[in-house]
Amino acid sequence: MSLSFIRAEDEILKTLELTANNRADMFWIWTCLFCLFAPVVHAGKVLVFPVDGSHWVNMKVIIEELHSRGHQVTVIRRTDSWYIKEISPFYTSITVNLSAADLWLMRVDFVFEFPRPTMPNVVYVGGFQCKPAKPLPYHLEEFVQSSGEHGFIIMSLGTLIADLPADLSEEIAAAFAELPQKVIWRHKGSRPSTLGNNTLLVDWMPQNDLLGHPKIRLFVTHGGTNGIYEAIYHGVPVVGIPIVFDQADNLSRLKAKRVARTVEISDLDRINFQAAIQDVLNEPSYRMNMQRLSRLHRDQPMRPLDTALFWIEFVMRHKGAAHLRTESYKLPWYSYHSVDVIVFLLTVTGLLLFLVFGLLWFCFRLCFKRKEKKE
Repeated sequence: MSLSFIRAEDEILKTLELTANNRADMFWIWTCLFCLFAPVVHAGKVLVFPVDGSHWVNMKVIIEELHSRGHQVTVIRRTDSWYIKEISPFYTSITVNLSAADLWLMRVDFVFEFPRPTMPNVVYVGGFQCKPAKPLPYHLEEFVQSSGEHGFIIMSLGTLIADLPADLSEEIAAAFAELPQKVIWRHKGSRPSTLGNNTLLVDWMPQNDLLGHPKIRLFVTHGGTNGIYEAIYHGVPVVGIPIVFDQADNLSRLKAKRVARTVEISDLDRINFQAAIQDVLNEPSYRMNMQRLSRLHRDQPMRPLDTALFWIEFVMRHKGAAHLRTESYKLPWYSYHSVDVIVFLLTVTGLLLFLVFGLLWFCFRLCFKRKEKKE
């Protein structure tokens, strides 16, 4: 608070004290002063889309505090949520059924994915973020051009895993140092002591533009979906180091297409890593197979991004396009999983077995009684 503001406040107080004649007047005066000088907090609207489980237990504390301060909190919950209650004094809930979605945009292309059964409201837009390469910054272009006929390699393990343990970084750097290719490595840790003159460490790289460069030879990646589709789009073979999440699953599909080699993080050393790199570099089939996938991926009537936009607008134009949506989510669980059909078939089978067994037993008893009468 500034000095002039304090002096002005003191002057107002003195004037009001002189003009106030009784306690009731002073009460109203102090009330007006509080409203005048107290900080004003405006209540707002907060939308929360929490994850079920322990995350919600912590989030609920914040929501209750927001409610106590006058904010209007709306929580989006799933129909099968266990922790998030539909009715609460602290928030208004919106229950959504993901199974009833009008449209599913799947970041999948069957050039990369294995065949699967599908539904009319599922649209596959794998690689929609891919685009032609742009010119490289001057320092990167100069480094790339210095590779000569050998070309260059890039390595990136994504945004979540930029810093590897020191011993692994030393092994990777030592393997790169023995290659004739230039290497651009996105690495944020300490500089490895085994780093060769052919390797450039960067905090960030224009990955798509590097993959689209004519001198690119190989992409070393963790197997993230974005990098996989960019490699397919530009026809660059891969050496994968899967670490977490869906990375091993993604790389297994590339291996099945014969466009990649993988090195497990637990087995990674300079010998194994360099052997995988040399295999992909020296065996032409890896690049040929990846370029074939690139041609297939690009040979579409519409770009994946345009396909996604068309179907979003199509659903909007036709008020949800209910004719594309399955109604199976409305079935009870026992009908959805055909439990009622299984029970019926088992019951019929049991009755038939019972009747056959009863008939055989009756025939056996009848024959046994006739034998006894003859004796």
